[in-house]
Amino acid sequence: MFADRARIFIRSGKGGDGHVSFRRELYVPDGGPDGGDGGKGGDLIFVVDPGLNTLVDYRHKRKYCAGDGKEGSKRRCTGASGEDMILKVPAGTVVKDAETGKVILDMANRTEPVVLLKGGRGGKGNQHYATATMQAPKYAQPGQKAKELWVDLELKVIADVGLIGFPNVGKSTLLSRVTNAKPKIANYHFTTLNPNLGVVDLDDGNGFIIADIPGIIEGASEGVGLGYEFLRHIERTKVMIHLVDAASVEGRDPIEDIKAINKELAAYNPDLANRPQVIAANKMDAVPEEDREVIISLLQEEFGEQGIKIFPISAVSGEGVNELLWYVNGLLKELPDEPVEFEQEFFLDFAQEEEEESIVVKMEEPGVYSVEGPKVERMLGYTNLESEKGFEFFQRFMKENGVLKRLEELGIEEGDTVKLYNLSFDYYK
Repeated sequence: MFADRARIFIRSGKGGDGHVSFRRELYVPDGGPDGGDGGKGGDLIFVVDPGLNTLVDYRHKRKYCAGDGKEGSKRRCTGASGEDMILKVPAGTVVKDAETGKVILDMANRTEPVVLLKGGRGGKGNQHYATATMQAPKYAQPGQKAKELWVDLELKVIADVGLIGFPNVGKSTLLSRVTNAKPKIANYHFTTLNPNLGVVDLDDGNGFIIADIPGIIEGASEGVGLGYEFLRHIERTKVMIHLVDAASVEGRDPIEDIKAINKELAAYNPDLANRPQVIAANKMDAVPEEDREVIISLLQEEFGEQGIKIFPISAVSGEGVNELLWYVNGLLKELPDEPVEFEQEFFLDFAQEEEEESIVVKMEEPGVYSVEGPKVERMLGYTNLESEKGFEFFQRFMKENGVLKRLEELGIEEGDTVKLYNLSFDYYK
């Protein structure tokens, strides 16, 4: 079956950790820090491949992960960057958040690769943290975490015009007449199971892309049959040719058929009900001459006031087809050239662990509390607590980073001890 949906797990690469090491040279027993930086994690990239027209490859493999960055090494050597993961998709693919169903990215008009998940930044080696008061830092920055997400890929065909209507009204026959497409044509109610696209070439460089949208039935907007599988392909079309069996070969009422299909379109996506639509009354070659005007006048009376043009045609003989195509071509010229694109609804908001700077505040025993973490360690390295300004900076640091609030939540009282590595302070409000 035509594969136009897939759910996959995507992940960018984790940044490599910074390295802790010190120079070891002959006659230099206490060399300075020389730990290198970690490598950048690989990006998760989407790119349109013109040679693809389905998402079948994503049915067999579900997880796609970029490479992690490598850890830095001694002698200030930076770790290797992780390999990017490039996902090739057909034009018209929409990427949605699997949990909310909201659009993250639409690949309809993308000619350049799109980085959806950026790889984690590599951590800094301990060479970056040497200060006048801390000349041998034993801390290196961890690499930034990977970003991951479950997404749904949906292919919505890119066509200017969509052929819609109940099964067996002649959509495939019309498509085969006006384009070079070769759809399978047969009289059975399961009809086409995938959209067929073709190019309509008119004189003087005029023309458009047309898609035979598989037969839509009542209840399609609620998922009856293969409703959703078919309806999503109409969303990009700018104009719809609504084909009906004017001869009622199978005993169907053309007017009721049009109303039923339009009801399904509006229920699925209200915007579709406002798209330009043309009615093609097909199989006129099977209608007695004296009944033709009656059928067209009834259609005109019902839909003419809505601004919908009626064209009597025969997909088999070609009667009226040229007039229909030129009219649709004129409608398209009044509309934007680019395919319909879906706006982004879901914005990726990954917490940026800037430097994995968590500060751990805990009660070691009643009346004694400790405050630790790389950020605290570095602050102590570059702050002169003996000076008035330095001590003011220290107190501001404790407040702005939420340390004081956390101590109060733990129940600290005046006179209790707060330990920061090898330093101890008495707590007073």
